[in-house]
Amino acid sequence: AARRDMGLEVDLEASYNEDLDEVELFQYRTVVADDKEEVETSSEVIFKEAIKLDPETEVGDALGLKLDTAQFGRIAAQAAKQIIVQKVRDAERFQIFEEFKDRVGEILSGYVRRVERNNLIIDLGNTEAILPIKEQMQGEKFRVKDRVQAYLLEVKKLSRGPQIVLSRAHSSFLVKLFEQHVTEIYDGVVSIESAARDAGLRSKIAVLSKDASVDPVGACVGVKGARVQAVVQELNGEKID
Repeated sequence: AARRDMGLEVDLEASYNEDLDEVELFQYRTVVADDKEEVETSSEVIFKEAIKLDPETEVGDALGLKLDTAQFGRIAAQAAKQIIVQKVRDAERFQIFEEFKDRVGEILSGYVRRVERNNLIIDLGNTEAILPIKEQMQGEKFRVKDRVQAYLLEVKKLSRGPQIVLSRAHSSFLVKLFEQHVTEIYDGVVSIESAARDAGLRSKIAVLSKDASVDPVGACVGVKGARVQAVVQELNGEKID
C-alpha cells in the first residue's frame, strides 16, 4: 500500500508488532555526510538530521524512519487487506498440497459434504476432496453426512488450489482394504500379486505366501470368513474371489 503511494524505488519494510497490535512501516534511508551537495530525499538523510533521530548513528548507516500508516487512506488499506487475504489463501493451499501429496495410495475417511453433478465432495476435516462419478462403484448411493472411505488416487495442482481426487472403484482400494483387515498382508508374510475389479459387482485377487506354514487364501478369508466379509461389507456386497 505504501509502495503504491510512495513509488517502487523507496526502501520500505513492514512488520507486525504483536505488543502494540499494529502494522509498523519503516522507510530506510542511508545516512550521508552534511556537506554532500545533492541529497536524494527518498533514500538519503544528512548526518545532522539523522543524529537527532538516533544519537548513535554514523555516516553510511541505514536509518529506519517509522511512517504513519494512516496517511495511505482507506483504498490503500483495502488493497493491503486483499493482498494479505490472498497470501494467506495461497499459504493454506500450499500447506494442503504438501500434506496430501505424500499420502497418495492411502485410504482416507470423511463425510459427504455435498453432491455436484453426481460427483461427491468429501469433507476430510481440514479440506475437501472430490470422489468423481467415474471413481464411484456401481449402484452405490451416498447422501449428505454419510461417512465414506476411499483411496487417495492423486493430488492435482490447479490454479484455484490443490484438488484431492479419491476413488472407490480402483483395484488398489481393494488391496488396501485387505491390508487393513489381514495382518499377514500388513506384515508382508502374504502378498497380493494381482487384483482386478468390476467395481460394485465382483473382484478377483491372487495371493502368495512367503511362509510355507501360512495358507494365503485362508489368511485372507479368516475364521468363518470374518476378514473377507469385513472387506465385502465396505464394498457393499461386492463378490470377492
